[in-house]
Amino acid sequence: MIAIATAYAALRVLVFVAAVVATVGAVASWLVRTRRISPFSGTARTIRRATDPWIVPMERRVVRAGGTPASAPWWTLALVIVGGIILLSLVQFLLAQFLRAGLAISAGPVGIVRLLVTWAFALLEIALLVRVLSSWVGGSPYSKWFRWSFVLTEWMLAPLRRIVPTIGMIDITPIVAYFLLRLAQSLVLGVI
Repeated sequence: MIAIATAYAALRVLVFVAAVVATVGAVASWLVRTRRISPFSGTARTIRRATDPWIVPMERRVVRAGGTPASAPWWTLALVIVGGIILLSLVQFLLAQFLRAGLAISAGPVGIVRLLVTWAFALLEIALLVRVLSSWVGGSPYSKWFRWSFVLTEWMLAPLRRIVPTIGMIDITPIVAYFLLRLAQSLVLGVI
């Protein structure tokens, strides 16, 4: 347990260092790209040599999307920071699930059933969240990224849409479904 906590602390430090390095690199690259540092100086060549391998791929994407090349360092920095936060959250989530699974196994068959029920309801809640987020970004129900959420949630949202009215243009059935899932989970876990 101590080794896992130490490894997680080391990962946090590593993500922080990566964010600091990305910040310094993004600022330096931005200074060169916006000509605040002469792009023909030795300093600028050194900065470009150090930062271009990880900023140029983002620059291509930014330019393809209609942005300016000078904003590529900031997008790269945002990607590093958001990616670090997601990585830390995912590792923390997985560690918590391993601990929960260990406790469930030590509790016997009832603990395992309770864990599986909890995981099943958590999967449905995540699918609801992904479905709501996909509607905000214009995700298609047939997209390979979002299809699973539509498959997992349509069975409960379709009947609710016939019962629950919309509020203006806002469909509140995912909110109602979330609360119903929480109620159903507490009822099922209460029976077990």
